[in-house]
Amino acid sequence: MAERYETATLAGGCFWCTEAVFRRLKGVERVVSGYAGGEVANPTYHDICDGDTGHAEAVQVTFDPDVISFADLLEVFWRTHDPTLLNRQGADVGTQYRSAIFCHDETQRAVALQLKREVEAARIWPDPIVTEIVPFTNFYPAEEYHQNYHYHNRMQGYCMMVIDPKLLKLTKEFADRLKDE
Repeated sequence: MAERYETATLAGGCFWCTEAVFRRLKGVERVVSGYAGGEVANPTYHDICDGDTGHAEAVQVTFDPDVISFADLLEVFWRTHDPTLLNRQGADVGTQYRSAIFCHDETQRAVALQLKREVEAARIWPDPIVTEIVPFTNFYPAEEYHQNYHYHNRMQGYCMMVIDPKLLKLTKEFADRLKDE
């Protein structure tokens, strides 16, 4: 067991989708939906909805690096959302839905840049990756009703139409990395 956990802050469009994906991975201890990278302190969902605060809907992932590495998290990240779409994922449009990796240190930045090059070279996506790789500056947890949204709202239309297909892709491509449920 790791003597300390590490933190990754990732934005892959709607935080409900991103949170649902990362909660299922072995070695992930905690996932919190929230707002990262903006200029306004303690924003609310209402504040960030128009995209004017500079925040991205993001998740903060606390993980055990002895079980899952930052590189492993990014491999899942690159495959479970479309990193080639600028300021959007599906029907969610605006800068708050951008794809971003908020690096907590220089090691995370180096890993993110290297993996981005590898994903581009592998031509996993037909278009160029537009994911921002930027220094971590801030993260504010979202309101409680956003936390673990998929679990609490599985029958809601958005969950069935948008999140469930991402979870099916996760299960298909990363079955060996999933927690036993």
